[in-house]
Amino acid sequence: MWIADGWKDYEVLDTSDGEKLERWGDYLLVRPDPQVIWTTSRKHPGWKRPNAKYHRSSRGGGEWEFFDLPEQWTIRYRDLTFGLKPFSFKHTGLFPEQAVNWDWFSGLIRQRRRQGREVRVLNLFAYTGGATLAAAAAGAAVTHVDASKGMVGWAKENAVLSGLRDAPIRWLVDDCGKFVEREIRRGNHYDGIIMDPPSYGRGPKGEIWKIEESVYPFVQRAALLLSQEPLFFLINSYTTGLAPSVMRYMLTLEQRGRGGRIESGEIGLPVASGTKQEPLVLPCGASARWSWDRAETEA
Repeated sequence: MWIADGWKDYEVLDTSDGEKLERWGDYLLVRPDPQVIWTTSRKHPGWKRPNAKYHRSSRGGGEWEFFDLPEQWTIRYRDLTFGLKPFSFKHTGLFPEQAVNWDWFSGLIRQRRRQGREVRVLNLFAYTGGATLAAAAAGAAVTHVDASKGMVGWAKENAVLSGLRDAPIRWLVDDCGKFVEREIRRGNHYDGIIMDPPSYGRGPKGEIWKIEESVYPFVQRAALLLSQEPLFFLINSYTTGLAPSVMRYMLTLEQRGRGGRIESGEIGLPVASGTKQEPLVLPCGASARWSWDRAETEA
């Protein structure tokens, strides 16, 4: 398992009975988590005095209950700053577990930039820009694509907060599938591809996206955008129906013959209620990674 253990402004304090207690900067939130099927004694005082709690409805969805929480606040990860706010479907605008992937591809980008080479990255289903900003801060030129105008606007705000207002980021509100097809026709290529597809969604004309049915054809098309000397390909998934080994298999098929390294695994967040002798890690989805460099391949 790959563990996002580099945070200072965020931590999972405890988990119990379908919920997690989290610290986001100075504020404590209680949010539902379907992975938490166990029950604990809930000894942490934050369970009784959170700043906000999201209540899931038996009819689907849910709503926030606020006690003492600002409309928006910020947290930092290394040199990046993110604006947070509670909104629908229990989210805050950031998936902290993805920091373990940010660190991975940032290292690859910096290594190639030290060789004096440019790096172009395509971030699909890019949400509020965590991966975009990490790649840009490492020295890449990034194309950020998301179908939600609001999410792209939020990502731009995060870029300003992180001191990346003038970074070479191309912000696009677009359907990711249609954008990939246009880029193929244009003959454009990228050295790195990041995709974080939803489990389920609808396109602008009512097209149905189910990740188990749609993701492999999409990976096939996106792989055509890789440059002659590509650097990485990263796929994330939050659905339990798409195992890490399945995503690894997809990348193996598409990158066959290129060489390089393919790996897959769960990603997770350390839980503060664990101990050194008995650490606890909350699973938060899975990733598959492919990386390649000419020097590595020829070695």
